[in-house]
Amino acid sequence: MSDTKTEHMNDHLSEPTSIFGLSLWIVLGVCVGAAFVLVLVLISLYLASKRSKNKTLQTPTIPIVSKEIRVDHVGTQIQAYPYPEPDPLRELRGKLCSSLQRKRAQLGTRKFTLILARTIGLLTRNGVGGGYGIVYHGVLEDKTHIAVKNLLNNKGQAEKEFKVEVEAIGRVRHKNLVRLLGFCAEGAHRMLVYEYVNNGNLEQWIHGDVGPVSPLSWEIRMNIILKTAKGLSYLHEGLEPKVIHRDIKSSNILLDKQWNAKVSDFGLAKLIGSERSYITTRVMGTFGYVAPEYASTGMLNERSDVYSFGILIMEIITGRNPVDYNQPPGEVNLVEWLKKMISNREPEKVLDPKLSEKPRSRALKKALLVALKCVDPNALKRPKMGHVVHMLEAEEAPFKDDGRSIRDLGCSDVDNVKDGLKEKWRHQEEKQ
Repeated sequence: MSDTKTEHMNDHLSEPTSIFGLSLWIVLGVCVGAAFVLVLVLISLYLASKRSKNKTLQTPTIPIVSKEIRVDHVGTQIQAYPYPEPDPLRELRGKLCSSLQRKRAQLGTRKFTLILARTIGLLTRNGVGGGYGIVYHGVLEDKTHIAVKNLLNNKGQAEKEFKVEVEAIGRVRHKNLVRLLGFCAEGAHRMLVYEYVNNGNLEQWIHGDVGPVSPLSWEIRMNIILKTAKGLSYLHEGLEPKVIHRDIKSSNILLDKQWNAKVSDFGLAKLIGSERSYITTRVMGTFGYVAPEYASTGMLNERSDVYSFGILIMEIITGRNPVDYNQPPGEVNLVEWLKKMISNREPEKVLDPKLSEKPRSRALKKALLVALKCVDPNALKRPKMGHVVHMLEAEEAPFKDDGRSIRDLGCSDVDNVKDGLKEKWRHQEEKQ
């Protein structure tokens, strides 16, 4: 009986169908094969999209910061404009060409006029920086990428003084400083040509739209802080005369694809010889980053950069701007808010909510205490950048008790926290 059913089924499968007269079993075989191929295609597409997604996560696109604030005097906001600022590119090219036809500026053995002459037609409208000018991305004939900054608000800057300082900075070589390739100075025109760093600036990655989770992990942020400190330490302690940057802020810290930090933008930098402890100059800098004694007196030295660096550490840890009027009352000023949180024994609550993982208590404690030392209202109590590098590189936190956090120190205010740090660090140095 079963054999009869089997023969009947075989006869049925062998019958020709309306599909090109093919037998039913051939049609079924084709359908099964097609389904199998379709499944393979879908699996390969899924794997390809997953690889593409992973690649996107590994190399995220540079976010755009919605607004940039130009400030040429502490407490004076000149203008807030959408990023990048609209600029008459044709007029800029005309000024550059006119300036170069009349005068050649030379840095080392390479003439900047030759660099810029080949770059005029390749300047792009998309600025890659902002505060005191607009930075354009250029490409040389040899395919070398450069950044050309057209400085703004140059009234009062003497051409001779500008040349001397920029020429001195142009000879500086350090892996954590953006290399200055050339400059142009004539009349009111000031231009700087830098090496091009290809992953945007720190401000974009902290304050730009990066989604709910920042690609800047705690380790990456601490590495950025350390590399920036090393660059500043070289400017302050590795050169004669020493170089005061005068505009340390997140938008002037450039990043490469490996998240290595490079300090950029020396348009406001000043030189101080070993025989002088400070110079008096027009107050320049970005609101929120400028040291209080420099803002009030115009007296400038390396301690002014240390203060700005302390603000930068706080910005990197918290993800907040130094001054943010969108925050609730009492939280507008970053320094005052952070001090309040530490006084209330809530240091963990200052962390950037976009951090993928929270750091260990000891690591957070060390970073916050270094920042507090750098922004000490008494400039003489601030550490030198070389000492800051030493503190950041030390494997041990300023306090060796692993289980203790800042709130466990029994300090009722921030001054006690800083005094405790100072005392503990003195004992540690004496042991070394």
